[in-house]
Amino acid sequence: MKVDTCPALVLNADYRPLSYFPLSLWSWQETVKAVFLDRVHIVAEYEQEVRSPSWQMRLPSVISLKRYVQSNRRPAFTRFNVFLRDGFTCQYCRKYFDTHDLTFDHVLPKSRGGFTNWTNVITACASCNLRKGNRLMAEVGMHLVYMPRVPTVYELQNVGRRYPPNYLHESWSDFLYWDSELDST
Repeated sequence: MKVDTCPALVLNADYRPLSYFPLSLWSWQETVKAVFLDRVHIVAEYEQEVRSPSWQMRLPSVISLKRYVQSNRRPAFTRFNVFLRDGFTCQYCRKYFDTHDLTFDHVLPKSRGGFTNWTNVITACASCNLRKGNRLMAEVGMHLVYMPRVPTVYELQNVGRRYPPNYLHESWSDFLYWDSELDST
């Protein structure tokens, strides 16, 4: 494994990931810097080492911050967070899509006084968005799966857990809950 492919999972001081989607990862360079500045605890390590003439260290694979970072109470209003809130599902036809096949739609079109905010924007596929255009849903016989609303950061984190990244190091499994088997005792 190359050094450049050794990101560290970043946990808050309570040992929960700072974020699930996107997963809170730091490059090995950021991680080593944080270790030297004494800002983190090393929780787990890779086999890979970095060296200089005077020292060597195994690269951390999991780190926890020494100081707790309070999460934002309100999530940022971004296109991706709208997709995440809606579960990457068109709110008209109920079908799941990859992000590159999604767009967002204004429930009340901007041309009719609608605003670009959490309570007026939903995830839509290109086909449904084109069908609706700048008309009201009632004018084209369309209905929403869910009414748009402001999600909490916690809700977005929970939805994000359903979509693990392409790479998960085994040392991260104790701190992430994707596909983990639960004890029934």
